[in-house]
Amino acid sequence: MKMLTVSALVCAMMVLTRAAALPEAAPENGQPAKSHLVKSSTACSGRWSEFSGRCFHYVPKAMTWAKAEKNCESMGGNLASVHNLLEYHEIQRLIMSASYDYTVTWIGGSDAQEEGVWLWSDGTPFNYRSSGRFNNFQGKQHCLQINYGDDKRWDDTWCNVRRPSVCAKKP
Repeated sequence: MKMLTVSALVCAMMVLTRAAALPEAAPENGQPAKSHLVKSSTACSGRWSEFSGRCFHYVPKAMTWAKAEKNCESMGGNLASVHNLLEYHEIQRLIMSASYDYTVTWIGGSDAQEEGVWLWSDGTPFNYRSSGRFNNFQGKQHCLQINYGDDKRWDDTWCNVRRPSVCAKKP
């Protein structure tokens, strides 16, 4: 009986989803109208959220930076890189919706190879930097956390500190 109920619910959802996808009207210039419907991607399904062409996932379990990176790799991604203010705010929104707080969280930045030369663990260019405190306290802070302090800024800290993390991957 439970299987029949679940099947009926799945069918009803499919019908409603198709009904919501009304055909797009062509504007007067003959070009197709842009759809405002969000297209789901199997790569971003389940625990992953799509934003700006990538999938993001908040991992609440506190781990060291290296273990958090390995965990993201095991899911087909890396610790999240941030390339603009909109992505940064989306990552903060993801953290807030999952933890109900702006929890201090690992992202994929590190300057462990050379002090002051920041790299993303996914290999993308480190071309965006939010305001923060990059002081390399005691010469041993090489991993990037976000939502630090009252103003929720970026901060370099010791890589062996345990934090939740945000993973990202391409769909």
